[in-house]
Formats: sequence, structure tokens, C-alpha cells
Amino acid sequence: MCDTYKRKKQLLLYLKQSLGVVTTACDAAGVSRQSHYRWYHSDKSYKHKVDEINNTALDFVESKLYESIKKGTPACIIFYLKTKGKSRGYGYS
Repeated sequence: MCDTYKRKKQLLLYLKQSLGVVTTACDAAGVSRQSHYRWYHSDKSYKHKVDEINNTALDFVESKLYESIKKGTPACIIFYLKTKGKSRGYGYS
């Protein structure tokens, strides 16, 4: 197996563990941020996998937002209404 392939695979594992935080994953994998972004822009398969990790992280964070809304946390309710409720008049004027 090619060294670059192994490094990409390892970095993807650390990206998943860090919920897509690039600096954290790169530090753990011993890969430069420049290499990550070069791979991201030049390797469609790698880009797809990184995008999937980022979507999973977003789903996770959204679930935490919904949990906080269910608990009645005012800041979370306001945030949700300002971002998702614009068509109903909520948001910045």
C-alpha cells in the first residue's frame, strides 16, 4: 500500500474522531494542514469522505441543539428561530 494512501486513511480516521476539526486531526496523524487541503482539492474520493465526515459532525451538533431546545434553553431557541425561522419573521432586521 502506498504511503500517501496510508496517511490519507489515517487522517480520515482522526478527522472522524475529531468531528472534522482539521488541526486536531492533522496533529494526531502527523500530517500537515497543507497536505490535507492539497488532497482535498485534488482527490475526489478523499474529498467525498471528508465531506461525509463533516456532514456527520453537523448532524451530531444539530442533534445537540435540538436536545437543548427541548430542555427550553433560551439561547438555543432564539438561535434556531433566527436561523431557521426567518420566513416567519424571526431574524435580524
